[in-house]
Amino acid sequence: MSDTPSIDVLLATLNASEVGSLEAIAEKMRQVQVGLEALGQAELAGAAAAAVQALRRGDVPEFKRGRAFLQSKIGHLR
Repeated sequence: MSDTPSIDVLLATLNASEVGSLEAIAEKMRQVQVGLEALGQAELAGAAAAAVQALRRGDVPEFKRGRAFLQSKIGHLR
């Protein structure tokens, strides 16, 4: 079995990033970032990192836009 996460796992992790503490949400987004890097999706991994940074600076609308963007793009990877 591979250590590379499946698209479904990445989408489930993104969906789970709607609730929890800020640190827990940031950690879920970092997991998505690492998973995207493992899939060779550097551009999307960068978008995940940008979403984490938006969350860290308290820019919730930008974080939500980033999460929605990732959900859409990762869904198209199937």
